[in-house]
Amino acid sequence: MSSEYETTETLDVKGLSCPMPIVKTKQAIDDLEAGDVLEVISTDSGSMSDIQGWAEGTDGVDLLDQVEADDLYTHYVKKTA
Repeated sequence: MSSEYETTETLDVKGLSCPMPIVKTKQAIDDLEAGDVLEVISTDSGSMSDIQGWAEGTDGVDLLDQVEADDLYTHYVKKTA
């Protein structure tokens, strides 16, 4: 997968741990329009499985990609509805 997405907004949740990355991601997604892509940057390794699980169980969002580099976890979430 490529991490080159045209992001609408970037959400910085560095330093926050579960469940705050999910809470903040949901709040940010709710403010976006269908088709928008949210980039979420986290330092919580647990966010990899947490955001994946949240996206799989949430209607109206798709997890496009997740990238781990330099102790940062970047997630690309698209609002579909």
